[in-house]
Formats: sequence, structure tokens, C-alpha cells
Amino acid sequence: MFNRIKSLMLIFFSLLTLGSCQKDLELQPEDNRQTAESAFQDPQAYRQFLAKLYAGFAVSGQDGPAGNPDLTGLDEGFSQYMRLYWMMEELPTEEAVIGWNDGTIKDLHNQNWTSGNEFIRTMYSRIMYQIAQANEFLRQTSPDKLDSRGVDSSLQAEIKTYRAEARFLRALSYWHALDLFGNPPFVTEEDAPGAYLPEQISSAELFDYIESELLAIEGDLKDPMANEYGRADKGAAWMLLANLYLNSEKYNGTDHYADVITYTTKVIDAGYSLVDDYQKLFLADNNTNGAQKEIIFPITYDGINTQSYGGMTFIIHAAVGGEMDPDNFGINGGWAGLRTTSALVNKFLDDNDNSIEEVDDERAMFFTEGQTKEINDISNFNDGYAVTKYKNVDSMGNAGSDPTGDFPDTDFPMFRLGDTYLMYAEAILRTNGDKTKAVTYINKLRERAYGDDSANITASDLTLDFILAERARELYWEAHRRTDLIRFDQFSNHGVWPWKGGVPQGSTTEAFRDLMPIPASDLGVNTNLEQNPGY
Repeated sequence: MFNRIKSLMLIFFSLLTLGSCQKDLELQPEDNRQTAESAFQDPQAYRQFLAKLYAGFAVSGQDGPAGNPDLTGLDEGFSQYMRLYWMMEELPTEEAVIGWNDGTIKDLHNQNWTSGNEFIRTMYSRIMYQIAQANEFLRQTSPDKLDSRGVDSSLQAEIKTYRAEARFLRALSYWHALDLFGNPPFVTEEDAPGAYLPEQISSAELFDYIESELLAIEGDLKDPMANEYGRADKGAAWMLLANLYLNSEKYNGTDHYADVITYTTKVIDAGYSLVDDYQKLFLADNNTNGAQKEIIFPITYDGINTQSYGGMTFIIHAAVGGEMDPDNFGINGGWAGLRTTSALVNKFLDDNDNSIEEVDDERAMFFTEGQTKEINDISNFNDGYAVTKYKNVDSMGNAGSDPTGDFPDTDFPMFRLGDTYLMYAEAILRTNGDKTKAVTYINKLRERAYGDDSANITASDLTLDFILAERARELYWEAHRRTDLIRFDQFSNHGVWPWKGGVPQGSTTEAFRDLMPIPASDLGVNTNLEQNPGY
């Protein structure tokens, strides 16, 4: 199947990248290479192309784990979508630091990046690549195209759902582009592939586009939990809409908290449920151990079939070092890079001088043996507590399916019910709504974390400051923090944590860093683009 996907992608990559006029694209190759028309003679090709759209979030190229990358210019493992997105959301915050000296990677936590930062540039390129793939899928599956190929009505009905999923995945990438870069270039399936300079879209216009796409596809997606695990359904679309609305004041200056309540309520009422043990959300069998009922949309990983050096391979291996035993994490060794700062650890403590080992909150998953809480040398893995949240072992302690121990089975929970509860509670607070349900939802999370109701809150405890701290406790290292801190005005010119600004005690930075820069390399090519202010 993967070889088949590879062949398909070589065809479409050529369509997407060659600077050819329409007439040129109609030429047939003189050798035996497949064309789009010959590839789609096999009805399975539509499903295989859709699989590539999903795989684009999990792997880095056409050969696993490396060797035929989607993108060039940066080490293939570094260029993987989820690895980059996780780095963009976590490294600039109090939740994560990295000790390596690869290029400009430390600039992410220091918040002193420039438009030449290679990790920001590749995140931008990866998002645009993913959008281009979705656009091509939609071109190749239009009703007219399917009719011209004689696709029967049964398969056309199935492809209609595929198209809705492709539009969801494109909306997800466009949301990442909106949140990170504000005003990216904008291309859809209506734009013919070839050599031209895409126009830049404003944040407000992109917000409207993403919203309109998600509302348009809602009826074509399967009901919540009715699709194959790992594929988008109505629940995933509602969560993306809720995230779009929750952060809308940044995007278009208008609050949509009432819409957040509407769509989080749809998710909550759809039948998802919290898994009994918080740890199960982050284990190798989180697709079967009960966590799958809480996870609304994951990026799926398989130790045999989705091998790459990005995604969960990076998150699990890079978090292991020092005196940590890799066997406990189901891997063959640690990369000794990722830790957290004392600012996250302290969110679990009543008094910062208390010991984290005495905390009853089971979400406090830190390795402290041989580690210092404070970071004196950010390059030293032993400085800063390690995070033990993600593991490549199942609920019984067995290692994942890859016998080498390189590549995990653990799925990344991009959207899950625990987050939905927190989003609902925040929207209720921001609209001065009735807190009764919100308190109930928060206490469900805390009762799971503490094993009883000893840490339950009351309505008077439920404040925006509490929500920001509780989101850190519940969702750390799940790629939400940068967006959360910006929404609470605590990311740049407010909010201080160790090594922010590049100094041990931390410092504020300038507010323009709430947006990443448009990469200088793209500005040099596309004269339609204007740089974000401050860069």
C-alpha cells in the first residue's frame, strides 16, 4: 500500500511543483510512468491518496523512516509536521526546553527568533505542502472528474466523505497557519497548479474561510465515533470550530464565546467519555485501552508502518536521558533533549518549596532523580525535571510493536474530551454564564487526577487564572500552550518563566512575537507577501 501511495505522490508532486502551463500538463510521458488518469483506474487509489493526507501529519516522506523526504532543506526528522508543530506550541513556553544546539532551535524558547529561523521556515513549508496535497486530492475527486472516469455511484458516495475529510484536514492546516503566521499565502483547489505567486490572505479573511469550510462539510462527515479511529468525523470538525472560535479575538477582533459553548456542548453530548486513568491517554495502546473514547481526533502512529524520526518518536525519545531507564518507556535509548521548567512544576504545588513527589495529582508526571528543578545550564539534560507523560508501552507495561525500540505506537491526542471541558468552562467564564456545568466538568478531570473528590473546586474557585493553570496541568506537552498563553495575553510582553528571553530568570519579550514571521526565503520569492509587523 505504501509503495502505491509513493507512486501516486510522485505523480501529484510533479503536478504541484513543475512550472508548467496547462498545455504542458496534458502531455503524456514517453516512458512507463503513471499519469493521474492511469493511477485512478484502480478504485483503491482514492483511499490511498486520502491515507497520504493523514500520513502527512505523522511521517516525513515517501520511505520510512527516512530517505525520500517530502521536503528538503532541513534534516528529514526535523522537518516532520507534528514534530515541528509540537515545537512551535511548546518550546516558546514554560512547558518545555530543549538542550540541543541544532541551528537556531534554542531561539524558540528564548523567543528571539528571526525570519531566517529554519524550524519556523520548515513549519511554514510543511503546512503549505499539506494544503497543496489536499487541494490536489479535491481536484482529482471532483464530481466531473469522477464522472469522466466512470466511477460508480457507490464509490462516488464514499469519495464524498473522503472529500469532506480532506477539507477538514486542509482546514486544520490552515488553522495552524492562521494561528502561527496570521496572514499566509492562500491557495485552494480552484487555483490551477503551476508557477504563479499566491496572494496573501488576511487573518480575518482566513478565519471566515476556515469557518465556512467546516460548516460546509459538517453534513458530509460521519457522525462522532462512526468513522475509523484516526479519521475525521463531526466531532473533530466541532472541536476545530470551537478552537477557531475560542481564539477568534486574535484572528478577527471579535469574540465568539457563545459559539464555543455551542460546539463544545455538541462534542460533550456526542457520547465521548473520560478514560479512567490519565496515563492511558499517552501509552502505546491509547487506540484500544479506553482512551480512544476520550480522544476525538488523534494523529496516529504505528511502530511498524509509520516510521519517522518526527512526531511521537521525537517526543518520547527526546524526553528520555540522565538516569531514566529507556526500557520503562518502551524505547531503545533516550536522546536527552526535552525537559520542563520549574514554572510548570510549580503549577502542581501549593508552595514552590514543596516536593513534587508528594503531590497527589497523578497528572504530575516528572522524573526528578538526578535532575534539578531549576535550570542553570539549558544544554545540560540534568537541569530541569524530565517529563514522563508519553511512553511506548501499553497499559500492561509491554513495549510497542517495533522490535528495535525506535518507533512508537503511541498516538498523539490532538483533540480530546478533557480539553473540551476546559474550553467550555473558559467560554462560560468569559460570557458570565452559569458555572454549574462548568464546575462539574472541571471536577470530573480533577477526580480522575486525584482519585477522589478531595481536590474538587467550587464555583468561586473557577476563574480565568485557574483555567490557564488547569490547562497547563491537564494538557501540558499536548501542543496547546503557545496558543493558550497568547489568548490570555501571557505569551510575550506579559508572563515570565525561566529562560524566556534567553536569561535564566526569564524576561518579557515584545508583543509582535505573538505571530511568527513569514520566512525570509518565501518573502524573497513571492512579491505578493508582506512581513508581519516587528520582523
